[in-house]
Amino acid sequence: MNRCVAKFDEKTKIKKIERWQKISEVAAKQSGRDIIPKINNVISLKDICNMILEYDIVLLAYENEKINTLKNELLKLNKKNLKIAIIIGPEGGLETEEVNLLKDNGAKIITLGKRILRTETVALILIGIIMYELDDFGGVKE
Repeated sequence: MNRCVAKFDEKTKIKKIERWQKISEVAAKQSGRDIIPKINNVISLKDICNMILEYDIVLLAYENEKINTLKNELLKLNKKNLKIAIIIGPEGGLETEEVNLLKDNGAKIITLGKRILRTETVALILIGIIMYELDDFGGVKE
């Protein structure tokens, strides 16, 4: 994305992905998950647009969205075995053109409220809310 502060060369990308995958594995084991989330390669905005149709829903957290909430989008889902993608912008925010491109390709633009959250914490917050709302805590059901 255009406003991304971090710029990686190929060597750095590989090291970062390996590190993130190790973090994913440790966190999954620590929380008792059966499935370890896979960290994929760094991809372009065009590649993201091409992948949107592979998911049941693609959510884009955007600081300038004022109306459509995560809850609104989750209420529309049938809640069984969904493949959900989350797009989070860089530290510098998203450009309007990037948001429009993602929206035109099927991403659902959502607000997370008035506060601007750190890029590092948005994913955790979104995943936690989605798991709660969809009752996907990997085990006990009533």
